[in-house]
Amino acid sequence: MLHELLLALVGYTGDLIIDEREHHKSLGICLSPDAPISEQRSFKLASDISFIDPSERDLIEKLITLGFYYRELDRFATKSRNLSWIRAADVSPLDRASELSNPKSGKPSVYRRAIANGLVEILSVYKSAVLQLEQKLLSETMPILATVTQGLNKFFVILPPLYELILEIERDDIRGGQLLNLLHKRCHCGVPELQACIQRLLWHGHQVLYNQLSSWMIYGILQDQHGEFFIRRQEDRDVEYGSSISDTSEKLARLSTVDTSLTDWHLGFHIFLDMLPEYIHIRVAESILFAGKAIRVLRNPSPAIQFQDALSNQQTKKGSQKFHGSAVGVPFQKEVFLDVKTIGEELLPQSVADKIETMLLDLKESSEFHKRSFECSVDSIRAIAASHLWQLVVVRADLNGHLKALKDYFLLAKGDFFQCFLEESRQLMRLPPRQSTAEADLMVPFQLAAIKTIGEEDKYFSRVSLQMPSFGITVKSSQRDIPKTKAYTDGSSETSVGGWDGIALEYSVDWPLQLFFTQEVLSKYRRIFQYLLRLKRTQMELEKSWASVMHQEHTYFAKHRKDQMNCSISQPPQQCFRPMWRVREHMAFLIRNLQFYIQVDVIESQWNVLQSHIQDSRDFTELVGFHQEYLSALISQSFLDIGSVSRILDSIMTLCLQFCWNIENQESSQNTSELERITEEFNKKSNSLYTILRSSRLAGSQRAPFLRRFLLRMNFNSFFEATARGVLNVVRPRPSLPVLNQQ
Repeated sequence: MLHELLLALVGYTGDLIIDEREHHKSLGICLSPDAPISEQRSFKLASDISFIDPSERDLIEKLITLGFYYRELDRFATKSRNLSWIRAADVSPLDRASELSNPKSGKPSVYRRAIANGLVEILSVYKSAVLQLEQKLLSETMPILATVTQGLNKFFVILPPLYELILEIERDDIRGGQLLNLLHKRCHCGVPELQACIQRLLWHGHQVLYNQLSSWMIYGILQDQHGEFFIRRQEDRDVEYGSSISDTSEKLARLSTVDTSLTDWHLGFHIFLDMLPEYIHIRVAESILFAGKAIRVLRNPSPAIQFQDALSNQQTKKGSQKFHGSAVGVPFQKEVFLDVKTIGEELLPQSVADKIETMLLDLKESSEFHKRSFECSVDSIRAIAASHLWQLVVVRADLNGHLKALKDYFLLAKGDFFQCFLEESRQLMRLPPRQSTAEADLMVPFQLAAIKTIGEEDKYFSRVSLQMPSFGITVKSSQRDIPKTKAYTDGSSETSVGGWDGIALEYSVDWPLQLFFTQEVLSKYRRIFQYLLRLKRTQMELEKSWASVMHQEHTYFAKHRKDQMNCSISQPPQQCFRPMWRVREHMAFLIRNLQFYIQVDVIESQWNVLQSHIQDSRDFTELVGFHQEYLSALISQSFLDIGSVSRILDSIMTLCLQFCWNIENQESSQNTSELERITEEFNKKSNSLYTILRSSRLAGSQRAPFLRRFLLRMNFNSFFEATARGVLNVVRPRPSLPVLNQQ
């Protein structure tokens, strides 16, 4: 009987101690899986044993519950440590997608295997205690149950909670970071023995986590075969959110055509919050994600970097070829290519990788998880990765030179080039653009302006290309009132002259600058460029209209100088429009001040701030943040993000162009009413603009710190302030142009 009791304590039943669960199964009776823990313990003394006292029976049945817990824990450990899944390690993408879409499919778990290893350690201690009891009982002449109870008493506070733990793990299919989270919560208990056991299980789970972190943060490799790490590939996310497998495959095929490192950086990986333990902050997880992606970039440089030096050297020899469209590709030559591995070692020296490995190894060898030490190590690794990525992007790839080029061309810092371009294309832009040839038509004045103003030492101009996005016949509301005069419309179904507002620039960016200049960033630059180009075009048209009409009047007077006495009553053709020149001056005054405000107060000041940040920072992510702040400041301080202001500015520029075209193309007073309408509308819009900008919500806020200077220039003689009070609600004034007579 003694040996049968000892065998039952290690999970083996017999005639004296039976397993009621198996007995019920043989009778066709199944216990409910949701039954209480006390009912699930199935080790019992046989009911036909009559020679044992009731007190001893109770004591024996209490002892043999430990055997039941041991058996169940051992079954869980054996099942979780089963290595048969290794033979199926090379799973296809379809099978992997199927596993991710069906998380309870019984797939293996490396985290469960680690926990099982910890359980084996605990069970081995229990088994050793049973063996010591056997030796002690055999050495005694009169073995007593009290000896067994005394030797195994400490396991009554360890094995039952562990059994509850594995029940919860199997019932809810807990794995990965969720399993670490569960163990971390169970560590907070008031039983020192149980706390030590669960901490040991958590230590085993953290070993897997540290191995995955080492693979990710040292080599840039995501070692996560069963989707248990809190960093996942993007295609896994697509499957989780219900995308079909075919859609995912098509997306991957599409992305494979571009640079792999660029794809990995922007679209390759994401944080899977379901597997992120609660004791790891999301900020720390983002640092881990960034560090791994940065290491991937540094260890796997694009082939493009291998011939960039040769490309820049050959570009300086092209001469006039640089103005013939976009940059001509340099032929791939074998002598240009360097060893990719050598370049990777230059970008991330082995000593740096060893330093990262040492920090993670220190965390791994610690007996307990210290949150502060973990976060400090992650921050240090992230800083190392960000510093080397900064070295690659800022120093090696000449980030500041490209930022200066974007400022020159997208923010119109090269004013002579765009002045020349607008002058060369002025007559073309007075006709509606043709959908089929608009971009080709613009290339001629674009290339002429480049030849006249861009020097051969400008190595960045070859990256700039002009584009005319596809446009339909839909006309914006601000363009619908443009008169259909013969000078700038035709009878075709082409779009109106407002279609030229869609002119855009493209900038060719090589690796690794694509990590910095994303498509979102370049789209913001294009948006600002279209706004500034339209503003400059409006300013030029106002100046050209004055010069054109003055030239016509001088020609008229020179021709009719001898007949002046006989024709004293008649007026020159433009004489009736002379009151409008005051309106033109008001338009030019507003446009000039707005242009000066944006170019000097906004762009130059923000550029200086960005340059100071670039000089002081050695962190790639900081630079990205500073550049985003720079673009956001340009957009907000130029009022492009305020719908009411941007619509008014659009209307004002449209009215200015309408005014210029009407003045230049009329030879009599037949269009005076149209000019009066434009004047009235301009007065309303300009005063509405002034009223909005001087409001405390804008002028008193920090979003536009130099707005007060702009308002001071506009209202230096209190003209706008005086007229803004009454113009907004005035019906068409009589006599015409009353606002102009207030000065």
